[in-house]
Amino acid sequence: MTLLALRTDIVILACAVSAGIHGALVPDHFREGTGAGIGFAVATVLLAVLAVALTRNASEIVLIAAAGVFIGLIVSYALVITTGVPFLHPEAEAVDGLALFTKTVEAAGLITAASLVRRPPLGTFLQPKGTLT
Repeated sequence: MTLLALRTDIVILACAVSAGIHGALVPDHFREGTGAGIGFAVATVLLAVLAVALTRNASEIVLIAAAGVFIGLIVSYALVITTGVPFLHPEAEAVDGLALFTKTVEAAGLITAASLVRRPPLGTFLQPKGTLT
């Protein structure tokens, strides 16, 4: 197994673990409110689709999508525990261990996915267009 394959597997695992946890919490969140339930259901589907897509073809666009979903989930949770999210989860929520574990997994997935995205060399940005006169 190469380092690249291992790092891709970390992103896949982060998506799968987060999808499983969000999926298990869908019924509880629907009892809290429709918005929260739908939010957790959508997160579950997005994460599961990303895990499958990364397994089939870990393209740069799928890695960027995974990083974007992880960012969205982490930011959403930060809002939920500080101010709440209008329509989805209006009241602030207490911090709990499972949520912190999930955010840690997502942060690891985010960092790993971001590290796999290729960036153009800095020199390509510094080269002037045209000819110098």
